[in-house]
Amino acid sequence: VQLQASGGGSVQAGGSLSLSCAASGSMFMIHAMGWYRQAPGKERELVAHITSGGNANYADFVKGRFTISRDNSKKTVSLQMNSLKPEDTAVYYCNADIRRTYWESRTNNYWGQGTEVTVSS
Repeated sequence: VQLQASGGGSVQAGGSLSLSCAASGSMFMIHAMGWYRQAPGKERELVAHITSGGNANYADFVKGRFTISRDNSKKTVSLQMNSLKPEDTAVYYCNADIRRTYWESRTNNYWGQGTEVTVSS
């Protein structure tokens, strides 16, 4: 199983960017998916999280600006980022809890490779 993130880049403050992450490989079901970020010198933190049923939760610092969504048929999760601020600058990672086979009741947690977002003032 692999998660491949795309999108990101550089934008001025107030601008928008969109991230996408696709899961590939053999799997039975994708449970929760999410986006995390890690700024230089800081710990990785949760940005947004979405359940398999589409229930989304956001960190307070992105509420009202970011929107997470997923397409279960395409095995993708996306993050639309609007009204970007310089403090949103970070490497963004997608994450997913995946049940690999029908016979395995537990899930495994996977990370994408990270995509860089730079917001200039």
